[in-house]
Amino acid sequence: MCHTPGMPPLEIVAAGADDRLWAAEVMAASEPWITLGRGLDRCLAACCDPEYLVFIARQNGDRRGVIILQPRGVAGSPYVVSIACAPDARGVGVGGHLLAFAETLMRREAAFLFLCVSSFNERARRFYERHGYAVVGELEDYVIAGASEWLMSKRLGER
Repeated sequence: MCHTPGMPPLEIVAAGADDRLWAAEVMAASEPWITLGRGLDRCLAACCDPEYLVFIARQNGDRRGVIILQPRGVAGSPYVVSIACAPDARGVGVGGHLLAFAETLMRREAAFLFLCVSSFNERARRFYERHGYAVVGELEDYVIAGASEWLMSKRLGER
């Protein structure tokens, strides 16, 4: 349970089947997935991949956000596949709580956590930088022509 003053408590729980559909719908209707051409089918495939850990942030019983993790995504280290928040839950700390949850969860297993952010998604890059992530590489034209994916990482601690 996470709590920010002035905000109702946020509970982060493992996603059920209906949560995964909700998460895919939120992802498919927002950036960067729109620009990357990731429609509902591709987002749903990610949300239902048995290799991924999917968690939902709930507030007063309502779904507020999702984080999808690949436990051994980059050279054996965990990788944040996606974070998405409901439109009315953006910019109020839900994403930060989900990221902190993932860091705490993965800290037991790994010294680093990785993620990618699209070069056109400056807001997301600033968000990750505020949370201690740094660019460690660039994958040019990786998903779509003319855009890079910036590989970012954060040291979680010593193994």
